[in-house]
Amino acid sequence: MRHEFLLALEQTGATSAASGWQPLHMLVESTDEAQALMALMPLYAKTNSMGEYVFDWSWADAYARHGLEYYPKLLTAIPFTPCTGPRLCIAENCGVKNMQALVFAQLRTLAARIDASGWHLLFPEKSQAEELVEQGMLLRTGCQYQWFNDQYESFDDFLQSFSSRKRKNLKKERAQVAAQGIELQQIEGADISAEQWRNFYRFYESTYMVRGRSPYLSEDFFLEIGRTMPESLMLVLASHADTPVAGALYFKGNDSLYGRYWGSDRDYPGLHFETCYYQGIEYAIRQGYKRIDSGAQGEHKIQRGFKPVTTWSTHWLKHPDFQRAVADFLREEAIHISEYQNRAAEYLPFRKDLHELPTKGSG
Repeated sequence: MRHEFLLALEQTGATSAASGWQPLHMLVESTDEAQALMALMPLYAKTNSMGEYVFDWSWADAYARHGLEYYPKLLTAIPFTPCTGPRLCIAENCGVKNMQALVFAQLRTLAARIDASGWHLLFPEKSQAEELVEQGMLLRTGCQYQWFNDQYESFDDFLQSFSSRKRKNLKKERAQVAAQGIELQQIEGADISAEQWRNFYRFYESTYMVRGRSPYLSEDFFLEIGRTMPESLMLVLASHADTPVAGALYFKGNDSLYGRYWGSDRDYPGLHFETCYYQGIEYAIRQGYKRIDSGAQGEHKIQRGFKPVTTWSTHWLKHPDFQRAVADFLREEAIHISEYQNRAAEYLPFRKDLHELPTKGSG
């Protein structure tokens, strides 16, 4: 939700009418000059469902099969970023008892005016999602994998929570990277050079090119956030024979580290896990971050100590029949998501006796 981040997306064309992300940000303003801005919320008119990470392609297909238009739709989200956080930001003492209800009413009016099919809000905090459900939106759950810091003193301390076999596997994986002669650096945002940004972008771009797609973000975007919000960035750069070969970019929050973008020149066994997970865990332990949000999908994260957690989104469709049909679908889907999370947790690498031990620092 940093202004610098959202602005860089717009300035570099990542969010625009051409990309299917037309900005329509909502501001709730007061006539009282002493407190003019009461609330704000990112908002986009979407003409596709790319870069959202909450998949509604089947809903769009159902609309098309019934001769209806699903796009444009109204979307509140952080573009290309499956990251839970506040979406509707309300000023303290704004004087409005139920800002969510006011915003939802305005969104319904806007949907009617631009003939949008509905409004979708992705990855809000749970409390915000529940408040919007009370206003008539539908709740959708999802699953991500996140790492949590149990007051670990070091990476080896973290590994002590693993079963013996899983611990050996992970150590072997890290040793494999070192055996290839790969060296790793953790570079704070203010210290990332223009050449390092160019190298990183080449790596990032390659992850899309191998799939025959263009990347969502441009090199100018990364250069811009490197200029305007360097204190929020950390780059892991991997080199072989003094030549950069891979990189992973992290974003820093108040108490969380966010692993986001990565790429490499070629396939080095184990390097993805080292740059995107293990380097991040080492950094989070050293800096005292409570968790790492490593983005969407990736069951391979489970055996590396990333726990399945619930994410939320809320949805409102203007067409009452589709609203009811989607409500039925989401109820069924939620059951399967819950069952999946329970099964996924069984594959975590932690020692079975840990549930009998007190959490560190609990006394």
